[in-house]
Amino acid sequence: MIESIDKNNLPRHIAVIMDGNGRWAKKQGAMRIFGHHHGITAVRDTVKACGELGVGYLTLYTFSTENWSRPKAEVDGIMNLLVKTITDEVPELHKSNVRLKCIGDLSQLPKNARESMIKGIEDTKNNTGLVLTLALSYSGKWDIIQAVKKIAEEVKTQNLEIDQINEAMFGNYLSTSPDPEVDLLIRTGGDHRISNYLLWQSAYAELLFLDDIFWPDFRKQHLFEAVLSYQHRERRFGKTGEQIKEKQIK
Repeated sequence: MIESIDKNNLPRHIAVIMDGNGRWAKKQGAMRIFGHHHGITAVRDTVKACGELGVGYLTLYTFSTENWSRPKAEVDGIMNLLVKTITDEVPELHKSNVRLKCIGDLSQLPKNARESMIKGIEDTKNNTGLVLTLALSYSGKWDIIQAVKKIAEEVKTQNLEIDQINEAMFGNYLSTSPDPEVDLLIRTGGDHRISNYLLWQSAYAELLFLDDIFWPDFRKQHLFEAVLSYQHRERRFGKTGEQIKEKQIK
């Protein structure tokens, strides 16, 4: 399948909503945290698949702002799993030249989770391959609001004129900067919504909802299939199909 993929037409930035861990575990007759544990294998496969293709940026919706309202036992289990996973996986990420990043309100994370994440980021900061970003305690609305606050402070201190504010400049204040906007957004688990994820950055993303796949079952082949689907779509960005074809001919 990988030989069928056009390496000259890859999505630069893939974002994933890793949904269905709890429902997958329920089908196995197990507790929800069991699904989160098995989701780590899917993360490994996705990172490897992006590395093999040459995708530059992968952002995973690891824990949303809204997820804090889940039962305490599940939240604690996820945070403990996060610490263990970062400790276990960072050496392999470093070996594979992957750079780890994190976006979100990290002040809400438990101290051990926050320190593990900071260490993982520091250990891989000089790597030049795939940029793997974990969205932790993240929401798209939070991201836009924190950008607005930064811009407002710049205007207040007269370091920025209101007339200088535009789309390109605004993007520089988002937590994902300087990464490119999302080209392909994948959601497993059957729900057809983006759930407050990378709202600004996904304005023109191609959306792919996988109805029959829970996240713990996601593998390389599914990532490859998603990229093939992306490559068969016509991305017009408000233009007509004829205009796009004319540009390609030129």
